[in-house]
Amino acid sequence: MGSDGAAVRPGQRAAAFFDLDRTLIRGSANYPLAVAAFRGGHVPWRDLVKDTLNAVAFHRKGSTDASSAALRERILGAVAGTRQSDIIHLADAIVPGIVRRLIPQSAALLAESKAGAMDRIVVSASPIELVGRIAAALGLEGAVATRSELDEHGRYTGRLIGEFCYGHGKVIEIEKLAAERGYDLGASVAYSDSVSDLPMLERVGTAVVVNPDRELRGLAVERGWRIVEVGRKRH
Repeated sequence: MGSDGAAVRPGQRAAAFFDLDRTLIRGSANYPLAVAAFRGGHVPWRDLVKDTLNAVAFHRKGSTDASSAALRERILGAVAGTRQSDIIHLADAIVPGIVRRLIPQSAALLAESKAGAMDRIVVSASPIELVGRIAAALGLEGAVATRSELDEHGRYTGRLIGEFCYGHGKVIEIEKLAAERGYDLGASVAYSDSVSDLPMLERVGTAVVVNPDRELRGLAVERGWRIVEVGRKRH
């Protein structure tokens, strides 16, 4: 059997898809990236203030479709003309701190998935340059995230490649990965804290919610999905 009861037949490949923010780590991975970008001269002070307020709201209530769409457009506009190598340099500097915010219960879920012979994939709306490095630092098997277009000089154009990896966009992107790697999504598992990830949770064979928001908790109870509770971090 795979993690949480998903049956995996001999020769069949399955994956465990993990949302990042508030599912694997506490808070948002985008905020430390915004701070690093400000310090590196890539974003103005007013945008850092917005990111600070958004990070506080996200920590308390999670994301919304409107806030995520606005963040997508602002990030795309802010990085237009920036070299990808500069963003990679920023990501490399902040990943160790982000990995230290791994939620203990989620670390146990990662180990559980590994024991079930499942590839562990981080799925996030954040940039692939950051999410891919977080997945590698955690020793996971891959990442699915938002990808930005580059020009011939390795600079961002301000446009996306593929889908914005949020909501139904996550389903489109994990289906692409499943086709590339031969995953059976019916034998796979998805983990999230937010109702915005309902499309991804419904696309796989088994859904697990981690410290879910109120709407997702209600759905999980109604559908009999496993609920993993995450206690507050003590200082």
